[in-house]
Amino acid sequence: MKNRITDLFGSKKKEILSVFYTAGFPALQDTVSIAAALEEAGADIIEIGIPFSDPVADGPTIQQSNKVALDNGMNLHLLIDQVKEIRKESKLPIILMGYFNPVMQYGVEKFVNDASRAGVDGLIIPDMPLYEYEEQYKELFQSANLCNTFLISPTTSEERIRKIDAVSHGFIYAVSSSSTTGAKKDFTAEQVNYFERLKELKLNNPFLIGFGISDHATFSKASTYGAGAIVGSAFITLLKESKNQKKDIEAFVKMLKDN
Repeated sequence: MKNRITDLFGSKKKEILSVFYTAGFPALQDTVSIAAALEEAGADIIEIGIPFSDPVADGPTIQQSNKVALDNGMNLHLLIDQVKEIRKESKLPIILMGYFNPVMQYGVEKFVNDASRAGVDGLIIPDMPLYEYEEQYKELFQSANLCNTFLISPTTSEERIRKIDAVSHGFIYAVSSSSTTGAKKDFTAEQVNYFERLKELKLNNPFLIGFGISDHATFSKASTYGAGAIVGSAFITLLKESKNQKKDIEAFVKMLKDN
């Protein structure tokens, strides 16, 4: 079956830009208009965060956006409806990213099927154990034509990276550091060594680099090692401060891609 994520990576090999933002932030209904603005500005993938009350792997910027979204009344059922709305116009791959707890509360099978029907192309659930995915959910994801993306970090062993590569479909999320999310100004020599190591593994799946991507320099450097990068905290900060979302989103994407 065709999937927008695999189609994208099949046709574009470099400088793929995935932009992450939290559903229902800054305002409850912003999820749809932000997606439209990102597509118009030239982003390649829309990655929408599922708000959760205890986002332990995220830094303060994304944590705060989760709280605001939940206070606004955001929930998974509403997000599925918003994805349907986005999909009426959007041709970009849509990925939902979040913790396993809200998915389990929704019902994993129901969520996977509802998300797929709404037009979601892939999921990133960082705290879902690999063995659990293999044993319980892989066939479900595949039957719903959803790519499942796992995260790897500088401390992930080659054996585990190979294992993740074998069960992945779409791309792998290469976390640039073992810390929480957050915008940084540059990569350390240690991080660059890690990126080079990943490149040399010649994995079956392409990888995108995330955590610490905030400007053209970090996006460009990440794209020399991986297929592109994921931007999150820097974009959330922009949304928080923006007085004109459409204009600011256009300028932000242009800055990342073109300098």
